[in-house]
Amino acid sequence: MELFNQHSGLWLLGLATALLATGLVAGVLAGLLGVGGGIVIVPVLYHLFTLLGVDESVRMHAAVGTSLATIIPTSIMSSRAHRKRGSLDMALIQRLMPSVIVGVLIGSVASRFLSGASLTAVFASVALVVALNMAFKRDGFALRDGLPGPVGTAFIGSGIGGISTLMGIGGGTLSVPILNALRVPMHTAVGTGAMLGMVISVPGAVAFLLNGLDVPLRPPFSLGYVNLLGMALIVPATMATTGWGAALAHRIDAKRLRQVFAVFLALTSLRMFYGLA
Repeated sequence: MELFNQHSGLWLLGLATALLATGLVAGVLAGLLGVGGGIVIVPVLYHLFTLLGVDESVRMHAAVGTSLATIIPTSIMSSRAHRKRGSLDMALIQRLMPSVIVGVLIGSVASRFLSGASLTAVFASVALVVALNMAFKRDGFALRDGLPGPVGTAFIGSGIGGISTLMGIGGGTLSVPILNALRVPMHTAVGTGAMLGMVISVPGAVAFLLNGLDVPLRPPFSLGYVNLLGMALIVPATMATTGWGAALAHRIDAKRLRQVFAVFLALTSLRMFYGLA
């Protein structure tokens, strides 16, 4: 509670407003891009925790854990919205799900031993690579038609699950461009990414909650590395706006959707690299 006592009521009101605004934007992005909102939530929480004076050793862990927890209801609503519009490919999900879960477990264990700076570097680096790929990818470019064999699919799924867990994102950030490069239609890739977000966020959030139990210097109102105050303010906003994003996704052509995706990733990456400087 000492962190909050250092600031005025007006400052705390501004914090609450910022968290609500984060939830609104994250909800729209969850439906629009299938990213679960984590690509927005993680850096915003990181900077808010910085303003609050949360120790650097736990700052990024708390941002990632809280983000994964908020993604759970958002990804459920986003998946339902995309399924109604026929943009969920259950066959793809069934092939990817086992290895994605294995990747989440690997990422959860690794997060226990990585420093906050290491988590930040992972987030910024992967986000920038994906953004560049999406921005400069040539129309019609593809690695192959459909997922590879069992070994290749396991490698892709575990990579999506593990890296997404370390970044605190729902999986769409990686699964959307990967699936699109395998000639999966963009809208189907976005819908499938939303469903994978649910597969990643549930075990990922539980792992960060358990990893952070009894760890000192966490933000107030935290259960493990999950900040309950952030969840209470972000989740309702994301749940209210996810449907807007899903509806908007079906009114934008694939090229424009890819450009929007790339811009958000690039801006997020640059912000996180700036924090490491």
